[in-house]
Formats: sequence, structure tokens, C-alpha cells
Amino acid sequence: MDFYKAWLGIPEGPRPPDHYELLRVVRFEDNTDKIRANYKKLNTHVRKYATGQYSVQSQELLNELAKAMLCLTDAERKRDYDESLGREVPAEKDDFGRQPILDVLCRQGDISREQSREVEEFAERRGLSHRDAVVQMKLVDAEKAARALATQLGFPYVELEDMLPEDDTLDLVPRQMVKQHSFIPLFIDDGQLLVATVDQLDHELEDELRLRYDAPVRTVIAAPRAINQAVAKYYAPGTRDEAKVSTAVKTPGKPAAKSNGNKSASKGKTPAAAKMSYTELPPEEQQKRKQLGMIFICWSIIVPMLPQLLRSASPMLAAQIPIGLWLNVAFAIVICGATSWWVTQKYWK
Repeated sequence: MDFYKAWLGIPEGPRPPDHYELLRVVRFEDNTDKIRANYKKLNTHVRKYATGQYSVQSQELLNELAKAMLCLTDAERKRDYDESLGREVPAEKDDFGRQPILDVLCRQGDISREQSREVEEFAERRGLSHRDAVVQMKLVDAEKAARALATQLGFPYVELEDMLPEDDTLDLVPRQMVKQHSFIPLFIDDGQLLVATVDQLDHELEDELRLRYDAPVRTVIAAPRAINQAVAKYYAPGTRDEAKVSTAVKTPGKPAAKSNGNKSASKGKTPAAAKMSYTELPPEEQQKRKQLGMIFICWSIIVPMLPQLLRSASPMLAAQIPIGLWLNVAFAIVICGATSWWVTQKYWK
């Protein structure tokens, strides 16, 4: 006896029927109130057969109805179930309108929805990004995770072994910076600096690169291992420890400006570093400017006090230098104050 047809009026077809047909609602129905209402109606009807010769079949069918209702009223489980039936579910978006990396991996068939929830819990417990968590759980390899991240961010994915960075481009950032932020500057392409990185660049780093190269930055994603290998290859210990100061980077169809020792490329032009503010300079340049600022302040005290030092050293000079001690002190305070203000408010800003 076909209980689905006899008791629920379901036409002949695949058995058991899918959840929507079992609950007598249209396929992919999203109204949970309607789904629950139909379940209650069918549940009441099937319970009529709970006693008698069909009690076992009645209980089995009641369980099927309950499982179908619970699945279709759970948003995440319903999404998975609908996709298994061929429904095209719109991609989820994060706060920035991007498709989350776990959703990308699910749609590619690399992980299941259940695994994505496990990844979220694992990442939260360990304080990891979803990209790192899915690799640590060995659900996908690092390269596939990097490709999914590129899809999420809307950036191209590149194989770094197929790329040949230009020396002029590599020279403009120091080894410490590329190691700290895990990126490789590749070359200038169509007026933009192409940068390979393991993740999206933060705004401060992107602004600094834009100032260094005098060009907007275009990001491409590469696997972490490929970035580390490129850093080891192009920024080996003892090489590119300091960035070169340059006024131009070679661009296609445009020759790079020639340099002459430590002078700028052309007369009257200032090196790029001199145009940068203190906070935009690399750490080694900031340290140099800090040391020079302290020297300026010290000399602003010493120079005004030289007459008194000379008076103390020689009685003959004391008679020839009419400036008194208190006048010297006042003069030193004014000069030191002005110099200190310039250093702290201008030179170190």
C-alpha cells in the first residue's frame, strides 16, 4: 500500500518524496508559517491511523513529516537542502558587499555547509581568519584558500613563479617592510603599481606605497608560501636593507630618470623622501630624522651660550665680551624654544 498517496494524496513518483511534496507545499516555499501550518494539518490527519493495523506506518510517516518541517524551517539547513535540489541561491554578502570566503568554497564544492560552520567555530576559538582556519583544519590547501580569498576580495590571483619583478620596483621598499607586511612589489603596469600580497593591504601601507612610487596601487593575491619564497629570493639578508630614494620608477614607454650619486635626478628637484612627512617615512629614515632633530635642539642651547663659555675660559675675553649672563640665558631660552617648536611641530610631523 502506498501510504503517501493514500493518506496524503501525493501522486505516484519517487519514494520517499522530497520535503516540499511531503508537506504539500510548492517547491522552494520560503514562508515558514505556511510550512508549519501544512505540517500541523497533515500531522493531525496521519494521527488518525496511529491505532490499529497501520500504527507502525503511521508513526514512521509522522517522523518523516516532522523531519521535513524541521529542515524547511531552519534557514541554513533549508539553504543546503534547496541547493541539493538544484535551486540557485543568491550568494551571501558581507558588510562590504563581498561574497564570504567560506561561501566561495562551498559553492566550489570544496567544503560542505556543515564544514563551513565548523570552520567558523574553529576560527573563533583560535582567533584565526577563515582563510587560515580552513587550511589548518586541512579541508583545503593554502593555494586553493588563496584563490577563494581572491574571489572574495575581487582581486586577481597570480602564480608568483610566473612573474618577474623589476629591480627598480623592488629597490624602492626595504626588506623589513616586505617581510613585516608579506607583499612583493612587482612592476608598474598601465600607470599602476602591481603588488602581490597574501591579503588585502591596509590603508596606511597602501598610502605609503602610493607615495613611494607616485602611482596608485593595484593588488593581486598570491599564496602565502609563494610570497615567502619571493621575499627570500628578492630580499635576501644583506640586500635591500634600505630603500633607494628615487624620483621616478620606470614605466612602459617612459625611461626612468637617471641618478647622479646622492643628487636628485634633475636640477631643482627634491628627492621623494624629502617630500614625505615624518609618519610616511620608513623606520630607518624616521630614526635618522629623530637624531638630527635632537642635534638641532642641543646646538640651539650651546650656540647662544658660547659667549659665556668663552668668558669663563679666559679673563681677557671676559673683558672684551660685554654680554651678561642673564642676557645670554634669555637669548638661549628663546632660540631653544623656537628650535624645539620647529623640530617637534614641523620636522617630526
